[in-house]
Amino acid sequence: MTSITAITADDRPAWDALFQAYITFYESEVPAPAVESTFSRILADEHIHGALARDADGRPIGLVHWLTHPATWSTKPYCYLEDLFVDPEARGAGTGEALIAHVRDWARVFGAEKVYWLTAHDNTRARALYDRIATSTGFVHYEIEL
Repeated sequence: MTSITAITADDRPAWDALFQAYITFYESEVPAPAVESTFSRILADEHIHGALARDADGRPIGLVHWLTHPATWSTKPYCYLEDLFVDPEARGAGTGEALIAHVRDWARVFGAEKVYWLTAHDNTRARALYDRIATSTGFVHYEIEL
């Protein structure tokens, strides 16, 4: 059975391993100061929030990070699910769905209008889950590096 718990300072080694695996999955790199800052902000639980999924033995097998922000199309804030990752060996057992449900439930209590996220267009396995539990908006993501 999967359980979802808030990230604590004691989770740092497991979080590091999962976060690095997530970054590697997207063939990216995150500078060490950003990783350190991210973990500190998750522990502060003010602007960025985080949780770990744990298997029946208590081993961390997935992570999720989210934040909220004001919206121009609503009087309520939006909740952005920024990072979601499940250890490849643990996939297919509902962990990703449980992590998303955790954020959804948190956002509902927080008073958010909606939860939303982005993924790579070729992330077909994850998109099969997303298409089942959420609505694709059809928007295309653009960005400008500064």
